[in-house]
Amino acid sequence: MGIALGPLAVYVVLLGLINISRRPLMTTGARDLAALGLALSGWMVVGPMELFLPEAAANRFGPLLWALLIALYVLGLTLIVLLARPRLIIYNVTTDQLRPVLSEIVNRLDKQARWAGDCVVLPTLGVQFHLEPFSVLRVGQLVAAGPNQNDQGWKRLEQELAEALKQRSGSANPHGYLFVATGVATLVFLSYQIITNHDEVVRALGDILRW
Repeated sequence: MGIALGPLAVYVVLLGLINISRRPLMTTGARDLAALGLALSGWMVVGPMELFLPEAAANRFGPLLWALLIALYVLGLTLIVLLARPRLIIYNVTTDQLRPVLSEIVNRLDKQARWAGDCVVLPTLGVQFHLEPFSVLRVGQLVAAGPNQNDQGWKRLEQELAEALKQRSGSANPHGYLFVATGVATLVFLSYQIITNHDEVVRALGDILRW
């Protein structure tokens, strides 16, 4: 249980701390996917990896096999991150708050920029994206529209937007406190279980690693 829930609980706490901050925080889709992949790594270990673990290889190689499986998971996650379309995620802003800032930046970066509803095309930079809100977490996303994107253009857009957001402030998201409380409660529960059932935890870990 600790292996499965531990990384996820840490992720939930960090997500909650971000949401209760009064400052907008921007990250890329690649970093967001990587963080989510690490949060779910425990479930992968006790789920598919343990379920489909080849017993003959496990008995022969022991913990070394787990190192290989984890390395395979990391490589697979890296491939998914690299293949994902460009995306910028901004926490602690609503769409109404983000739109004027984005409009100012877009017009400054590309005089030929065009808006069509929530879609934006910057032909000079080679960037096309649409604005996606996620109101529950007060998150705005700039998601690439189409496969033809210029990475350098996205990096320039990211730099300009990050600089502009430093001047902004907002209000804490009440849902963030719930995330923090849930994550901390889970970590406290797991710590209590590990301390009170130390021998069983060591024995279960030994069974998993084939010590």
